[in-house]
Amino acid sequence: MFLLPLLALFVVVPLVELYVIIQVGQAIGALPTIALLIADSILGWMLLRSQGRAAWRRFNAAIEQARVPGREVLDGVLVIFGGALLLTPGFVTDVLGMLLLLPPTRAVVRRLLVRRVAWRVRVAGPPRRRSRGGWDVDGTATEVDPPALR
Repeated sequence: MFLLPLLALFVVVPLVELYVIIQVGQAIGALPTIALLIADSILGWMLLRSQGRAAWRRFNAAIEQARVPGREVLDGVLVIFGGALLLTPGFVTDVLGMLLLLPPTRAVVRRLLVRRVAWRVRVAGPPRRRSRGGWDVDGTATEVDPPALR
């Protein structure tokens, strides 16, 4: 089940990165290619710092307002992944990292992730009252056929 994603992550992505780096190196030369990769890493580090701080401020503001910081946490995770991708040498990962670090494209990625994952999450309210045997919850239960949910 996890073999295919791991294969893509550890074999396909580095091969694609090497191919793109070689193509860029042939087009503009080796030294400009290396300089461009270094500049990408520096820009990624700076962008990671600024966007990470902004995500942290939004997280703290949500906590102070006593609301669940779901969006802020997801933004923080996307910023971390974007920064890691930008710090990884290669042009393909730099483009993906930039998409996760820039606020407008990060919002689009966040919406896509929420749509993709939200149907799997069931949210329950807090229990109503405590009894001797544990928590009692008011409500009804309905049996659902899991294949019908897909």
